[in-house]
Amino acid sequence: MRVVWRPSAVTDRDNIMKYICQDNPDAAIALDEVFDLKAEQAGQHPKLYRKGKILGTHEIVATPNYVMVYVVMARSVEIMRILHARQHWP
Repeated sequence: MRVVWRPSAVTDRDNIMKYICQDNPDAAIALDEVFDLKAEQAGQHPKLYRKGKILGTHEIVATPNYVMVYVVMARSVEIMRILHARQHWP
């Protein structure tokens, strides 16, 4: 399935990268690669990850600190948000 990044997820990702890059650019690059890998895995196996807190969503624990929320559509997997584990969701 095709992977689509919703604008809210792109904004989350950009903000995370900017924040981490201030102290450790290499860690930011590595984390960004994890986000890409996990999104691609969700595209290949849409129901692989746990059901989300909101009906119809799934959640990927990308790292102990970051959770990626996505929905499965007819022909795509749409990444909705990337949240820090301490953020209140939903």
